[in-house]
Amino acid sequence: MSIDFSVERPIVAVTGSAGKTTTKSFIASILRTRWIIFESSDYWNRTDHTEKHQSEINFIHRAIVLEYGMAYKGVIEKHCRIIQPNIAAITNIGTAHIGNFDDGIKGIAAAKSELIKGLDPDGHLFINGDDKNSKLLHTKNFTGELKKVSIHTPSDYQAKNVKVNWEGITFDLKLQGKSHSFSIPYHGEFHVYNALLAIAVADLLGFTADEIKQGLNEVRKPRHRLDIVKLKKNITLIDDTVHAFPDAMKGALDVLSSLDGKKKVAVLGSMAGFADQHEIVHKDMGNYVADKKVDYLFTYGNLSKNIGVGAIEAGMDAQRVFHFNRSDMKELNKALLKMIQPDWTILIKGASGLGMVETVDFLKEKLG
Repeated sequence: MSIDFSVERPIVAVTGSAGKTTTKSFIASILRTRWIIFESSDYWNRTDHTEKHQSEINFIHRAIVLEYGMAYKGVIEKHCRIIQPNIAAITNIGTAHIGNFDDGIKGIAAAKSELIKGLDPDGHLFINGDDKNSKLLHTKNFTGELKKVSIHTPSDYQAKNVKVNWEGITFDLKLQGKSHSFSIPYHGEFHVYNALLAIAVADLLGFTADEIKQGLNEVRKPRHRLDIVKLKKNITLIDDTVHAFPDAMKGALDVLSSLDGKKKVAVLGSMAGFADQHEIVHKDMGNYVADKKVDYLFTYGNLSKNIGVGAIEAGMDAQRVFHFNRSDMKELNKALLKMIQPDWTILIKGASGLGMVETVDFLKEKLG
């Protein structure tokens, strides 16, 4: 049974294939500038976590901000039965967990749409207007208010003049008829969408532009999520060793491509959850690596070998592609240490289960 919360109290639920935790963190950080709120812990997005949150929320919390994850049909529906939101944000629809859906991306969109159906009928829904797969969301019968965020197409909240620097990203956005400049301490255009969703929620709740700016810059950034570390001899290390779904991995490669560096090195781990599609998914990632003009590619984990195959098929020099099996972490670390030169930029991207943070720590120790 759902909690009988007052309609005066915002209950915000965030889902999507990528960016859930960051969007949740942005929203919470902004709302915290004025209110005492309940925020789910990073990555605590299973239904048993939501059940635990149900017992922890009490009268002092002026707003609730939760992350709803799913790997199968029916999971988000259960989240909403436990705690029904009146505000929802869906970051995007990607291929994470696609191996669990016989109907592919449409099945994922349907599963994410359970949040729309579980939302208060008079609630507020925010989605990504630039994400082509979000057009598959089941919004037709939604009776509440739907608004979109975007960068490249017109929407209710469209960011303009997006610029990247070492500190993060800046962009302009019109709120209440007036243009404002915002900044976030993150890299990657995809994080602008996460920030826009948070801004849209805060704007709905009456937060001022100054409060929003403060919240965006005070956000508690999750560790190992595109953390940029400067090592000796102007070597830049990008630590992104928590998740490794295709959309997030491509976003991390975009960040690698956007930063300075005489040479760019990508160290990519295997991606799980794609069943019999794993070869296609990994080869497609290799195509993306080649398209981004990465200078050297290292792959780690058994399935990741096909990233290298895809990169070579797309034109990358085979002599610049190196593969290491799951048992070869020490060999990977030694090879990287031997190759990396001053002024290079290195991305290390893999799911936490692969333990690739060990490579990050190794390079910090040897080159820091």
